[in-house]
Amino acid sequence: MNESIAYYQGKPEHLAKWDRVRERLRNAYGEAIFKSWLQPLKLADVKNGQVMVTVPTRFMREWILSHYVDNILRFWCQEDQTIHSVDIFVKAEPVMASPQPQQGVPANIEAAMLNAANEDKPLNPDTISAPLDPRYTFDNFVVGKPNELAHAAARRVAESPSVTPGCNPLFIYGGVGLGKTHLMHAIAWHIRRTDPARKVVYLSAEKFMYLFIRALRTKETMTFKEYFRSVDVLMVDDVQFIAGKESTQEEFFHTFNALVDQNKQLIISADRSPSDIEGMEERVRSRLGWGLVADIHTTSYELRLGILQSKLEKMPHVHVPARVLEFLAHKITSNVRELEGALNRVVAHATLVGTPVTLESTQEVLYDILRANDRRITIEDIQKKVSAHYNIKVSDMHSARRSVAIARPRQVAMYLAKKLTTKSLPEIGRKFGGKDHTTVMHAVKRIDEICKADQEFADDVELLMRMLQSAA
Repeated sequence: MNESIAYYQGKPEHLAKWDRVRERLRNAYGEAIFKSWLQPLKLADVKNGQVMVTVPTRFMREWILSHYVDNILRFWCQEDQTIHSVDIFVKAEPVMASPQPQQGVPANIEAAMLNAANEDKPLNPDTISAPLDPRYTFDNFVVGKPNELAHAAARRVAESPSVTPGCNPLFIYGGVGLGKTHLMHAIAWHIRRTDPARKVVYLSAEKFMYLFIRALRTKETMTFKEYFRSVDVLMVDDVQFIAGKESTQEEFFHTFNALVDQNKQLIISADRSPSDIEGMEERVRSRLGWGLVADIHTTSYELRLGILQSKLEKMPHVHVPARVLEFLAHKITSNVRELEGALNRVVAHATLVGTPVTLESTQEVLYDILRANDRRITIEDIQKKVSAHYNIKVSDMHSARRSVAIARPRQVAMYLAKKLTTKSLPEIGRKFGGKDHTTVMHAVKRIDEICKADQEFADDVELLMRMLQSAA
């Protein structure tokens, strides 16, 4: 039976027109959009030139009014010139139990989880929300230009006593280790401390899927639905995990709609923007981008240095020279987690061995990390920059000439090659005309001595170092 016939009990000619309007909408927008947004429309009545249709949720009504109602009216007018308006009303439908596993779960990871032997335990609401890391608060989050929008949005949502206009959902995305999870935990901590009556649930998208599959297995889908529709703030981390998981996306879709209709806050994170998540249904993608989408860019040098300084303040008994922090901020650019881990490693080594933290010891301890994060400053780049700075030929870097006008710049270039690359001393020597590694060692030591004795010369070398680092 046609679903419109089952719902609309008015004149048959109106029903026939509605079916033709629906077919026009299907042709105009395509099957995917039609199924996501327009198929749920049901004809309620037609009278006095007014068409009344219903949708199951307020969220869907707002979206259709914003994107599709003009064409709905246009297609109706083509069928009946007396029609002058289309009104959309919300008529909630009863929540139906999810299909049995063999009907609703595709043969992928969801099915594998469904068949796990130990997944028949009852759903326990007390274990649904994941624990929060006490280190991840707003006080411990270092703000810089790459993350200022995401931080400001997170604070606004956390400090609002109800749903934040324009920020539902709040979608935060960025690469690994840039601070998404930190901000998610910070929001949850703030709400729990300032408004403990609000029910905050934080979990990963993987756990959402895991719980949904278990609810299917144990026939507790209604308990699952009721629990997630009862929260005040739902926070889902790494939502890209459910891409390609059709049954989980279906349930997430309905949970999302239900919470928005109840004016509940949603906060979502992912490693890319909603439009870039492959394998995500269009209707889910549309909802994810409905509110505020805030990205966290790759950290800048200033932000990385600020993060290191902030972390060092919590290590009052350890002295790390400023030049070491600057070196780490320049060298480790991949993500904040690795940057903090590198500082921890340097400090732990110095503490255990009982030696002070120096630039040389830092390079030795972090050799593997620095090689992976090499900013591709080459010895050739250093030779060109130093030659231009001292007004000599690049070929002089490879020569055996010993005049101070040539030897000193060559020593500076060797010194910078040792500081700015992960090349070994023999490798550096070979790049300078086949010099022995002891020659490189002597050059590094000599430039260090001159820098300590001559501040102007030290400033000159520092300038060259910064110029090379900024160009990398």
